[in-house]
Amino acid sequence: MLKMAELNLVTDWDKTFPKSDKVNHKKATFINKYGITLAADMYIPMNVEGKLSAIAVCGPFGAVKEQCSGLYAQTMAERGYLTIAFDPSFTGESGGQPRYMASPDINTEDFMAAVDFLSVQDNVDADKIGIIGICGWGGMALNTAALDTRIKATIVSTMYDMTRVNANGYFDSENTEEQRYEKKKAMNMLRTEEYKKGEYSRAGGCLPLPVPEEAPFYVKDYSEYYKGRCYHARSLNSNEGWNSLGCQSFMNQPILKYSNEIRSAVLIMHGDKAHSYYFGKDAYDAMVKDSQYTANKELLTIPGAVHTDLYDNLEVIPFDKMEKFFIENGVD
Repeated sequence: MLKMAELNLVTDWDKTFPKSDKVNHKKATFINKYGITLAADMYIPMNVEGKLSAIAVCGPFGAVKEQCSGLYAQTMAERGYLTIAFDPSFTGESGGQPRYMASPDINTEDFMAAVDFLSVQDNVDADKIGIIGICGWGGMALNTAALDTRIKATIVSTMYDMTRVNANGYFDSENTEEQRYEKKKAMNMLRTEEYKKGEYSRAGGCLPLPVPEEAPFYVKDYSEYYKGRCYHARSLNSNEGWNSLGCQSFMNQPILKYSNEIRSAVLIMHGDKAHSYYFGKDAYDAMVKDSQYTANKELLTIPGAVHTDLYDNLEVIPFDKMEKFFIENGVD
């Protein structure tokens, strides 16, 4: 039997959003099938009895649960769900060595392990579990939904396909074999150098504020969130970023290959002014193409919203729609 590691968990409220007076909050830990112990914040609605529907939340890619995944989890708990927001393997308060690594396989397993954990809670109805994936964890959520038949409904918010962006660059601007070869060549040279040194370098997080005027809008958008209004000391994007080689395996592993086999309900929501909008639209198209299970799939385009509006802008994030979608699809 796998044994959970002892984690050094912060007990003080250190989130980037205010604490709700409508839910109880506590720390939780669970273990994935690789033996990595994951840290989570659990949010439980006050004054409720019986078994609750439950939701696991993760993302964005390079964020921590004290940022927007926690905001989503707490808000959905205010609406009656038992929720957890968790840190992926190798990041935040979760275990795993070396630090600041990512893996399409292990990170998909992280989501499935969160479903394991929720399924055995005494106050959870195991037949009413949903997941929410934000940004790069939107793609992970779709991959998880294609694997885990216990999940009744999945919501994907302002998503990235991390395999596509690593293989092809932003806006598919580096999508030739020659360009990929040069990227792989540089990465593998770095592997040799780092192996000799016996230590790993960091790729760098978001640009410090103020961001140069000539930088693209989405770069400024990220920095204003991660370096500004929602800075967190454990967030990779707020600080030195991922391990420089942390995402190398993503280049060869398209995680959305079997998304059109998802039978459970999926809502993909994206702002039409987001630089990442193409990920959401294309993911939806791929999910419904040649699929027998399209009646419970939906693409929600939010007019005027940029990428990080769906991180923390409570006037833009469609929580009413999200709750309705979960209720209509068995997570009620």
